[in-house]
Amino acid sequence: MWIEGKRAVSPYFIPGLRKKGFDIETVSTGGEALSRLPDKGLNLVVVNAASMRTSGTRICHSIHNHSGGIPIVLITDRDMSSMKETDAEVILKLPFTTRKLINRINPYLPGDEKNSIRAGPICLYLDKKRVNCAGREASLTPRLVQLLRLFMQNPNQVLDRKELFRELWETEYTEDTRTLDVHISWLRKAIEENPRKPKYLLTVRGEGYSLEV
Repeated sequence: MWIEGKRAVSPYFIPGLRKKGFDIETVSTGGEALSRLPDKGLNLVVVNAASMRTSGTRICHSIHNHSGGIPIVLITDRDMSSMKETDAEVILKLPFTTRKLINRINPYLPGDEKNSIRAGPICLYLDKKRVNCAGREASLTPRLVQLLRLFMQNPNQVLDRKELFRELWETEYTEDTRTLDVHISWLRKAIEENPRKPKYLLTVRGEGYSLEV
């Protein structure tokens, strides 16, 4: 669903998205959007706050509270850094391209469940050996695919370093797991905006690693 004011002054993205095959239902107010939320076919809500001359925070909050956690994308022309949380998974400040918009929303849309795994903003494409995290896409080696898959199948849980090493390298020798640490570093480069200050793949001292999504 796309929420956009009737007098939009921001770039009009909808025609471009429809050409790419996106099925978009448009409404012009937050209230109208809330009335449509019972539609179980909705996968994502875009709030074009820039077209309504509002921050969009109240609309996002209402949708979040009444939708059961449907992903929300907020388009704004304001600096949101000083504002409180918006309940939006993605915040895009104008100007930006349609391609960037597509890259940011794709991880939150359903795909071929047989060939992909999703956890929060992370989508792992098993056949393609690629990962998309919040619009950033990267290629992975087979070992990194296996490693990320383990984390995504056990989100928000601490996975023991030795157990991970044993699982990935199929060995009982677990006295030196530095190779695992190197692979964790590579994986962070693929999914983190700042690998030195990871947001998703965290180190739990004395225990192992956890994928927080």
